[in-house]
Amino acid sequence: MKFFVDTADVAAIRDLHATGLVDGVTTNPSLVGKSGRDFREVIVDICKVTDGPVSAEVIATDEAGMLEQGRALAALAPNVVVKLPLTLDGLKACRKLTSEGTRTNVTLCFSTSQALLAAKAGARFVSPFVGRLDDLAQDGMQLIQEIVEMYANFPNLKTEVLAASIRHPLHVSQSALAGADVATIPYPVMK
Repeated sequence: MKFFVDTADVAAIRDLHATGLVDGVTTNPSLVGKSGRDFREVIVDICKVTDGPVSAEVIATDEAGMLEQGRALAALAPNVVVKLPLTLDGLKACRKLTSEGTRTNVTLCFSTSQALLAAKAGARFVSPFVGRLDDLAQDGMQLIQEIVEMYANFPNLKTEVLAASIRHPLHVSQSALAGADVATIPYPVMK
């Protein structure tokens, strides 16, 4: 299983990268906003620390805006993965960006049906939100298991399951046991 750290704190990424445990990074505009720095500058700095995938999220909600922002983010570094919402416009943008050679991470996944749509649109990663489902008294780990099982039925789908909204170490081990390809883990949980 690959470990991505979920943060915009470049010093924290550097600290964890030294352990050899960090295979990539996920971040979003709200995490970067807490730093008070420019979003693109932070993404470039993160990409200098790790050569693994760095998911950088668009903020647009329409296809045209997502495409514009996604292309600009992808141009920042070769390891940028454009993070898109699992909406119809997000899936359209995913398909177009993927066809252009840009890797994508379709986020905010809450069902196996949505995960199938993301894979069909060409997403490199799909991010089911384990902790948020748990918050709603639903079993987030069951969703991870179902997506892994579903993808195994269709070997032509190359989308990796990225367990997101990890809240504690048990989520990490459960994600690994369920067969998730990646867990994106907040810095405090990694520590």
